[in-house]
Amino acid sequence: MNNDSIVNNIQDILDPENYSGLYMWFFNLLDFLNLSEYGTHVVTAILLVLSFSICMFILDYVLKNFFIVLVKAFSSKTKTTFDDLLVDNKFFHNVTHLIPVALAKILFPIFFLGFPHLTNFMMSVTAILLTVTITLVLRSLIRSLRDYMKTKPKLIDKPLDSYAQVFSIFLYFFSGVTIFSIVTGTDPVKFLISLGAASAILILVFKDTIMGFVASIQVSSNDMVRVGDWIEMAKYGADGTVLEMNLSTVKVQNFDKTITTIPTHLLISDSFKNYRGMQTSGGRRIKRSINIKISSIRYLEKDEIELLKKIQILAPYIEERQKEIEEYNELTGANQSMPINGRRITNIGMFRAYVTRYIQQNPNIHKEYPLMVRHLQPTEHGLPVELYMFTNTTVWAVYENIMADIFDHVLAAVDYFHLDVFELPSSDDVRQFIHNSALGENVKNKNLHL
Repeated sequence: MNNDSIVNNIQDILDPENYSGLYMWFFNLLDFLNLSEYGTHVVTAILLVLSFSICMFILDYVLKNFFIVLVKAFSSKTKTTFDDLLVDNKFFHNVTHLIPVALAKILFPIFFLGFPHLTNFMMSVTAILLTVTITLVLRSLIRSLRDYMKTKPKLIDKPLDSYAQVFSIFLYFFSGVTIFSIVTGTDPVKFLISLGAASAILILVFKDTIMGFVASIQVSSNDMVRVGDWIEMAKYGADGTVLEMNLSTVKVQNFDKTITTIPTHLLISDSFKNYRGMQTSGGRRIKRSINIKISSIRYLEKDEIELLKKIQILAPYIEERQKEIEEYNELTGANQSMPINGRRITNIGMFRAYVTRYIQQNPNIHKEYPLMVRHLQPTEHGLPVELYMFTNTTVWAVYENIMADIFDHVLAAVDYFHLDVFELPSSDDVRQFIHNSALGENVKNKNLHL
């Protein structure tokens, strides 16, 4: 067979008359509607498009289910994790969409040669779908590469999410330009040149809108803030619930019922605190200190220790602690005539042990989160004893009541350990001091006269 015969056969295949059978079958099928010839022609075109689309959807469904099953079975047997990441990020899921879209782009002008306007429109639609599908495939590939590189020890400390976002932004930009050129029928290069010339004016006029738009995309893609979140942005006086988010502003209802409006782009450029993690965790942290007067810290006497054994939750600890100290002092041969030799029980240590056990048995404290009673750096205000724990509720009023109950008890218990809470002198203290000094001076003068 020579080349001329091959060309003639191809022209015969592409001859619209060879496809009139399908068109006439639909056309005759609609004869009962008694429509005009033009109306029947339009309905026939719609039915042909619907039939073609349904066939493509069925093909996409079959390919997706068949191909994905094979890929998952294969990836589960391989040693590498990259193919598993491709499956998790729906790379193969998006690849299966390419086949029916590409096939539709090839077959549509062949089956609809008798509809030039419809063919041009549907070719534009399929071109847009193909662009979107390729974008989804490349996005899945970028995310898979990001997740794979996170598994490498040398790259674990690198800002891989930022790199992935940069590539994704470029991908979305070029996809948007391509889709715009398809819709408008303009050359992408010319569009980019005209866009560069107009960008300065657009940025100047719509600066706030553009900044808000970019910020809203970043906030949404990174899931930084949602409507209903409790956020705190002290710099702008915001501390409450997010009521509304749009391109330009974020409205926050503070707990005093006032409304604070924050520009959306500030959520990206400035720092803020989001309490969503606390609310979803089921526990809220208590981190508060009691300042103990350092001059009241000392070793406990035996009778004082015996008295503390009457505290039920502390008695087992004291027994264990005394046994441990006695064994240590006996082993080291410590001279017990001097209290500083060896090891002894202190009132501050006993107080810390008591508070720890009191918190541990409190039913309102979360048992799965960290719990400790620790010393902080001593200051001119005494020794801070910090209580660090989490409540098992995030409801604000309940949380405050739990914390108040704990500190009510702890502050009242301080005196039983012969400790003093540090507090600055008040005006009554100063007056009492002056009064006592004056009495002492009077007594001294009377003694001199005698």
